[in-house]
Amino acid sequence: MSDGPEGGERRGFITGGSWCVDRNKLIEFWPEEDSICEILSEERRNGGSGSNLAIDMKKLDPAMPVETIAIVGDDDDGRFLQAEADRYGIDRRQMTVSRAAPTHYTECFGSQRTGRRTHMTFNGVGALLSPDHFDFSATRTRILHLGLPGVHRTMDAPWQGEANGWVAVLKKARAAGLLTNIELVSIAPSRVAALARPCLPHLDLMVVNDHEIGAVAGEQTVTPEGTDVEACIRAMHWVLQHGTLRMVAVHFPRGGLALARGGELIRQPSLRVPKESIVGANGAGDAFAAGFLYGFHEGWQPAECLALAHATAGASLRGISTTGTVESWQTCQALAKQWGPGPAI
Repeated sequence: MSDGPEGGERRGFITGGSWCVDRNKLIEFWPEEDSICEILSEERRNGGSGSNLAIDMKKLDPAMPVETIAIVGDDDDGRFLQAEADRYGIDRRQMTVSRAAPTHYTECFGSQRTGRRTHMTFNGVGALLSPDHFDFSATRTRILHLGLPGVHRTMDAPWQGEANGWVAVLKKARAAGLLTNIELVSIAPSRVAALARPCLPHLDLMVVNDHEIGAVAGEQTVTPEGTDVEACIRAMHWVLQHGTLRMVAVHFPRGGLALARGGELIRQPSLRVPKESIVGANGAGDAFAAGFLYGFHEGWQPAECLALAHATAGASLRGISTTGTVESWQTCQALAKQWGPGPAI
C-alpha cells in the first residue's frame, strides 16, 4: 500500500464512532413472545465498531498504533470502557466523557442452538456524537475506521451543508491525509442506502456483509435460500462505479469476496471451524474487517487480506464476546491452516 503520500510515514489505525458496553448473554434459543428460555451465561464486555476494531487490531498485532475517537458517559460503564482501552494500549485522548446521558449499551443475546445473535441497544450518550468530536490534526495513523451509520442520531442527521455527519467526518479525515473505511450495520435497506450512498465519494475502503452491500447498491443479495453470491458481486461493482473506493470486501456465512478497482475478483470460502468450537457470532464481522484491514495496511495481496479476514473471524466465533477470542495474526493463520477451507463459493 505505497501508492499515495500517506503510505510513507503514517502507520496504524484511528477508529471513530461506536464504543458501547455489551451485556452478553448466551441463551438456549431465541424464544417466541410470551415464552421463556434459560440464560446459560452472561458477561460485560466492550462492543461497538470503534471499540471492536481497535481491540481486535491490538490483539492481532500489539505493536500496531491504534487511536480512537468516541464518547462515553460519566458512569461505571464509561469507566469500564476507558479501562478496556487502557488495557490494550489504545490512545483514548479523544474519548470524550459526558454527563449528558448514560453510556451507550447493548443487550446481546447469542443463541446456543443456532449460533446467531440478536441485539437490543440503548444509544444513550452515543446520540450526542458529532463531527465536532473528530480532530485529525495531530494523528499520524494511516487508516480511519468509522461507524456506525444508523446508530448515532446526530451523526445520522444533516450537518452544516453535508448530507450527514458521516460525510463531514470522512471529508475531514481525507483532508488530513487519512485513508477511510466505513462500517455499516444491518438495518432496513432503505436506511442503509440513505446514509451510506452519500459517503461513497469519500471512501477508500469498504468491508461489509452481504445484507449491507446489497442495501447500498439496491441489490437483493440475501434470499430465503441464503446469500446470492452473484448479486453480491454485482453490488460490489456498483459501489466501485459510484464512489472512489480502492477496494471493497464482502463477507457472509459461506465465504468472502474482495474486489480492487481495476483488479480481479477474489473468492474464498469460510473456514471449517469445528461446530463444537463455535460459541457465538457476536463480533465476527468486526473481526473479519480487522483481519482484512490489517493485511491491507501491511501491503498484502487481496487474497492474503481475505484469508486473514476469514482466520480472524473464525477465531472470533469461539467466544460469546466481540473480541475475547481473537489472537495474534500468526495464531489466527495457524488456526485457519488447522481448520481448512469450507466448500467453494
